[in-house]
Amino acid sequence: MSNPFAARDKRLYGQSYWSPYVCGVILGLALLFAFYTMGRGLGSSGAFARLTIAATNVIAHQYTAENPYTASYVEGGANPLNDWLVWEVFGVILGGLFGAFVWGRFKGEIARGPNMAAGGRLWLALFGGFLSGWGARLATGCTSGQALTGGASLAAGSWIFMFCIFGGAYAAAWFLRKEWL
Repeated sequence: MSNPFAARDKRLYGQSYWSPYVCGVILGLALLFAFYTMGRGLGSSGAFARLTIAATNVIAHQYTAENPYTASYVEGGANPLNDWLVWEVFGVILGGLFGAFVWGRFKGEIARGPNMAAGGRLWLALFGGFLSGWGARLATGCTSGQALTGGASLAAGSWIFMFCIFGGAYAAAWFLRKEWL
């Protein structure tokens, strides 16, 4: 299956990328493999929450042990980093680095549109990351956990989450599109 966006990718980035349809099929197979082998789906925000709790536990153990949200992660001396999501995200990072090296795409750059300064792009990325992380904790999952895993298991809340995400992205795109085109 060819990449329908190959000409646009070549024009914007100087090279074409894999077909998004092929990547979607591969992602679906990875999700199926995770369900079959681990008994759990894919996700990522939980790993970052666990990393933050582990760091907080090192710096302020008493606070972590007494906080109603974080206490269950360290109860009985448990290590919050010993979880499927942490290892999965670690593997994703290693896989991304491997792919970047193999395809000769490992370089430092700030991906941005022609009308946006690098500083503005970084601030928007930080703001967007904060909103995404906050929303993921409120929804008890990010787009990976809710949309992929929850959607695949036909959880009604996950489908509502997906419609809200796509609706929010569509509404925000109207305001931010001029920065990318």
